[in-house]
Amino acid sequence: KELLKVSYWHSELFLYLKRANRYFPVIEPILKENGIPDDFKYVAIVESGLANVSSPAGAKGVWQFMAATAKEYGLEVNKEVDERYNLEKSTVAACKYLKDRHYSFKNWSMVAASYNMGAGGLNKNRKYQKEDSYFNLLLNPETSRYIYRTVAVKLIFENPENYGFHFRQKDLYPVIPTHEVKVDSALFDLVKFAKDNGTNYKLLKYFNPWLRARQLTNKYKKTYYLKIPNEGARQTKMETNEDETLLDSL
Repeated sequence: KELLKVSYWHSELFLYLKRANRYFPVIEPILKENGIPDDFKYVAIVESGLANVSSPAGAKGVWQFMAATAKEYGLEVNKEVDERYNLEKSTVAACKYLKDRHYSFKNWSMVAASYNMGAGGLNKNRKYQKEDSYFNLLLNPETSRYIYRTVAVKLIFENPENYGFHFRQKDLYPVIPTHEVKVDSALFDLVKFAKDNGTNYKLLKYFNPWLRARQLTNKYKKTYYLKIPNEGARQTKMETNEDETLLDSL
């Protein structure tokens, strides 16, 4: 059922395939470094489609952290800074969460289910039903399909042509080269900061979506690293060849 539903969701799946080419190179080494199975990168797709989305319940970012859980796992969340939108830091936080759940549940299927349902609810069902396997538990409809949906995404990503997804490498979103600028003081004018570093406010916000306000007051003089696109990194064909059409440049 899940393979059928996911494989026929063509427009969204194409976007996920395109995004994964840009963001999996960030996620994969962090999972590996923290001893988390590589397949958990597909959980990020099921959770958010690799986009900084916000759920009706208030979960935010690629890994869909609620504010309280994000803070518990070391992410800064306030009106100016929300590190749930920082892919690197939120992935590290997700790894910490998953490792804690694995200590409790002892198997990765239950860990993944707990990411959807919450550890408390899953543990309550496990004890009541006297079962330790996700596949033997009667759970709510969303959690019951969660692992199967994740596996369906994995199957399609690993064999896209088998499911009707045909694309060229150039059709995928490339990794955009950036460099980091260290900031340990207040930034009251992010527009000026962007211009001073050879970019603009729009791109500064794109590469640093965790900046949630027009300024970074940095009351406690913390150290932040802001990503800046390298010179020419987002240059279009139109800018380099006047003969190209607008369509070609996109």
